Amino acid sequence: MRKNREQQKKRNKRQLELFDCRKNRPEESPTGGTGKEIHSGVELLSRLEREQTLTTNIMERIVEYSNLNKACQEVVRNGGSGGVDGMEIAEFKQWYGKNINGLRESILSEQYEVSPVRKVEIPKATGGTRVLGIPTIKDRLIQQAITGELSKHYEPYFSENSYGFRPGRSAHQAIEQAVQYIKEGKEWVVDIDLENFFDTINHDRLMQRLSKTVSDKKLLRLINAYLKAGMMEGGITEQRISGTPQGSPLSPLLSNIVLDELDKELERRNHNFCRYADDCNIYVGSRKAGERVMETIVKFIEKKLKLKVNRSKSGVKHCSEVKFLGYTIL
Repeated sequence: MRKNREQQKKRNKRQLELFDCRKNRPEESPTGGTGKEIHSGVELLSRLEREQTLTTNIMERIVEYSNLNKACQEVVRNGGSGGVDGMEIAEFKQWYGKNINGLRESILSEQYEVSPVRKVEIPKATGGTRVLGIPTIKDRLIQQAITGELSKHYEPYFSENSYGFRPGRSAHQAIEQAVQYIKEGKEWVVDIDLENFFDTINHDRLMQRLSKTVSDKKLLRLINAYLKAGMMEGGITEQRISGTPQGSPLSPLLSNIVLDELDKELERRNHNFCRYADDCNIYVGSRKAGERVMETIVKFIEKKLKLKVNRSKSGVKHCSEVKFLGYTIL
């Protein structure tokens, strides 16, 4: 047991960089000091070890009756059409009451089989279409139950500058914060557009980050199965090698876990920014400062996060030329 704990500590130390972007970089640090960075690193390592302990048997908490019942109520309230199995909400409500015990047992014994998602295309306001992946209602139930429990271990550590898909936070609050930055004289905006973000999330990197906080291998394997679930259209299933489908209850939390690394890097650099899901704006005092930020942060996103920046839609612009969450702030 002691040997296992020591091995886990070593793995955590080796992977600190995945979580802590505040490494000491003398060329970017105004003071060149190391005390704050070391303190932050020690705090982070302590947090990772604590979360590893707290999530040892998290799957058992996920399938507790109270958590499943809460997830069921959420799924029924959200409604929506069924997945590839054809089961709709009305049928699901009857199925759930009769099969909850068997469902719990199949999840804990890892006998539950994840279904492919149903491909749906909807028109985008800006033209073109957005591809959604609609899980079966059973899978939506399980994903909602996972989200409800797992978010407790991530939500307290997310950035104050992140507003999307979070309890008690809204697009309106993000806009208010952007207004405040502009009032302070930061009228130039580094407007970052992530190209096909949800479809390009790197599975291996996401699972590696999850494994630093979550020690329950059953949950990690189940989440990985959801990431790898194929997308079905016309009876043909296309396998997924990256991304997490929009339309999945688990996707918003996973997306914030991925982009929290960007948030932490921006905070380390003392930037003023607002992020709502994959919509991120950084506020600076001049075009020249914005161009410097743009160059380095694009490099960070593409090299470190393995995501793609849409250069045709991204750029440094005056706030009067930028729409953030549908609003132009003058």
